[in-house]
Amino acid sequence: MLNNMKEEMIKQPVSRLCFRSKVALAPMVRVGTLPMRLLALDYGADIVYCEELIDIKMQQCRRVVNEVLETVDFVAPEERVMFRTCEREKDHVVFQMGTADPERALAVAKLVENDVAAIDVNMGCPKEYSTKGGMGAALLSDPDRIERILRTLVKGVSKPVTCKIRILPSLEDTIRLVQRIERTGVAAIAVHGRQKEERPQHPVHCDVIKAVAEAVSIPVIANGGSQDCIKVHSDIEAFRAATGASAVMLARAAMWNPSIFRRDGPLPLEQVIGEYIRYAIRYDNHTFNTKYCLCQMLREKLESPQGKKLHSAQSHREICEAFDSVEYYKETTAMLEARSAAEARRHHTDDQLEDTDVTTMTVRFDRRDYPPQITPKMFLLEWNRSEQLPQPVYETVQRPLDRFFRSTVTVANKKYRSTAWDKSKKLAEQTAAIVCLRTLGLPEGRIGEEESNLVKKRKREEKTECSGSAESAEESGHAANKRNHVLSTPESEVPR
Repeated sequence: MLNNMKEEMIKQPVSRLCFRSKVALAPMVRVGTLPMRLLALDYGADIVYCEELIDIKMQQCRRVVNEVLETVDFVAPEERVMFRTCEREKDHVVFQMGTADPERALAVAKLVENDVAAIDVNMGCPKEYSTKGGMGAALLSDPDRIERILRTLVKGVSKPVTCKIRILPSLEDTIRLVQRIERTGVAAIAVHGRQKEERPQHPVHCDVIKAVAEAVSIPVIANGGSQDCIKVHSDIEAFRAATGASAVMLARAAMWNPSIFRRDGPLPLEQVIGEYIRYAIRYDNHTFNTKYCLCQMLREKLESPQGKKLHSAQSHREICEAFDSVEYYKETTAMLEARSAAEARRHHTDDQLEDTDVTTMTVRFDRRDYPPQITPKMFLLEWNRSEQLPQPVYETVQRPLDRFFRSTVTVANKKYRSTAWDKSKKLAEQTAAIVCLRTLGLPEGRIGEEESNLVKKRKREEKTECSGSAESAEESGHAANKRNHVLSTPESEVPR
């Protein structure tokens, strides 16, 4: 029996990452991105999990070294950054994937293994986006597939492999499953102490996690105590003791205030938010991901004036305005732009743009500087028409280094562009139009400029539209009055 056990056990690769006596940031969709992971490490987390990333999407990514941000990015074909990491977390970050296929799982693991500390398979999330295609908690009913996935990963990659499960309705079935998982050679197993049908309002089953920890020899990471058990840092050890686990994984408690990892006690939320925002700006986090995480931190304060500002924010600058971080935003974006320009020169990506016949200046298009429905491109087009010139022609290039855009506009056989790079093609074209208009001394439609014929024309069109709407409303009102008259007329007086 013992010999058979030894044959089934697969030697675990040596790694700097240890899962005993550790506290981890749990994998959380839309929360576990780079800024939150770095903040958790700063406050004392030993291990940080990224959000669950689906194997099919990750398999399509290419690995890009981002010299400007000093990160490694895994970029999808549509240029979306699916996973971003950096040297600071390399020995602490666990890449969690959603998968139901051993070969796809292995392909993704090989793609990221040199940039992470371990690979984890999600086998516990009950949400539909995870369970579709047999992933997440759907795997709990297919132990054969679980075994194939884990054995393939353990044999195929050099980093430790782990998985995260939920408990089954039967304690015996749960123990049978984790013992089978252990035999695949995984380095640790995280156990969320609820069944897949249970939600945070249901109590966490510490006794089941404890039974699991006693049934296997590998580290067990206890998860699910945020609502019932863990309010402050000292509760983490109490939860570990109650579950008999080797480590503890925090989800919602860390999402609400990641400074719960601090042994010296939590920091004021305002300070935590400020530090999170700085990481989000420094690592060019997606604006709406930043906004989502901040909303989770504010919670009951979302109805405050500051919370309402956050709710309406559409950019990192507007988020910074809501939290008095504008100076940091300006300094950091200027630093990143300067670094980006320097890297572009070093890689000679600007060679094709350095023609001497192009008029340049350093400007950017800011939508807030212009009235609704007015843009510099519209002004430039209108001027060309008035001068009986051909329409402006825009040529836009994308820089491979950071995937930013820069546009050159040709007007009357002369070229104009900004020296700055923009995040989208549309912004780059607007910026080029501004350079042309300012060079020619023409109005561009900015708020505060003397009204041009184009602005007056737009106002007349809007007035006409409003008048038409008012007339329609008046007609609708008359019709409604007639209907109301009929409805309020006694039945004996209603025409038959």
